[in-house]
Amino acid sequence: MKPILRKFLPPAAMLAVAALLFGAALLRNRQPQEPVSRTELSLNTVVTVTLYDGQDESLLDRCMDLCGAYEQMFSRTLEGSEISRLNRGETDTLSPDAQALLSEGLRYSALSDGAFDLTVGAVSSLWDFSSGEGEVPDPAAIAAALPTVGWEKVELNGDRISLPAGTQIDPGAIAKGYIADRLKEFLQENGVESAIIDLGGNVLCISGRPDGTPFRIGVRRPFSDASDSMVILEVDGRSVVTSGVYERYFEEDGVLYHHLLDPETGYPCDSGLLSVTILSDSSAEGDALSTACFVLGLEKGMELAVSAGVEAIFIDENYELHFTPGFSTPYTLPE
Repeated sequence: MKPILRKFLPPAAMLAVAALLFGAALLRNRQPQEPVSRTELSLNTVVTVTLYDGQDESLLDRCMDLCGAYEQMFSRTLEGSEISRLNRGETDTLSPDAQALLSEGLRYSALSDGAFDLTVGAVSSLWDFSSGEGEVPDPAAIAAALPTVGWEKVELNGDRISLPAGTQIDPGAIAKGYIADRLKEFLQENGVESAIIDLGGNVLCISGRPDGTPFRIGVRRPFSDASDSMVILEVDGRSVVTSGVYERYFEEDGVLYHHLLDPETGYPCDSGLLSVTILSDSSAEGDALSTACFVLGLEKGMELAVSAGVEAIFIDENYELHFTPGFSTPYTLPE
């Protein structure tokens, strides 16, 4: 056929045909790539990072390494971690990451007037929501620990921190958000433009899908299967963090005890809510505010979310949805 093509087609037409063939080849080469993903147990939860616009799995390896490194810094229970050493009085000097984390934690402690309190460690250490063998602590032990709680007693000056005697830091309600933000920075610095970082309830998106459509993130129906969503959000480049009573809990004498503690009482808070979801640009912000808004309850929690400039979804004990005024993120309600 080549001789016939040369004989009957003028040069301009032959160039057009060649351009069409070349364009078709480009289109074939631009077919959407399958995302690459990595899931590991880390940070006392299931960590999943998914890249949608690249195949460089070494970036996933590095993300998991970063999670492990941050756990060695921020864990309250690992004996050699920076936070554990701080709580034992073995150091008062902070690494740059610990300084940044605690500075953020104290800021949200102040913003929420202590509904989120970074210094609840002496109380939270009395409760066990992870082993499956939890029981209600001795009320006398809780009463003895409560006076050590109080973010306003902490002095943070640069990389030096001063804690009152007995006060312990528990960064658990902000650390995952801080780590998610750092993972996002790392991936973007390495050219990633479309990804989802999921740190067990903390979901942070890098842009949307490669085709320009947003990611669809579900807000779980409390106490149901993880795939059962009450709301499906369309998210582009933002954080979605949920705090709920169904995440970690145990039952004793027919009473459910969950991990969201009221810093004023030392017991799981009874705010009339099942979960709070925060949509924000920063995952650390969403982490801290989801806890604070849950502790405050629907009315005051709504006020805090609005004043902080974030969007929020509250699910109350009757499984009714409440959205912050002017909620603008597109969403659908599954049938």
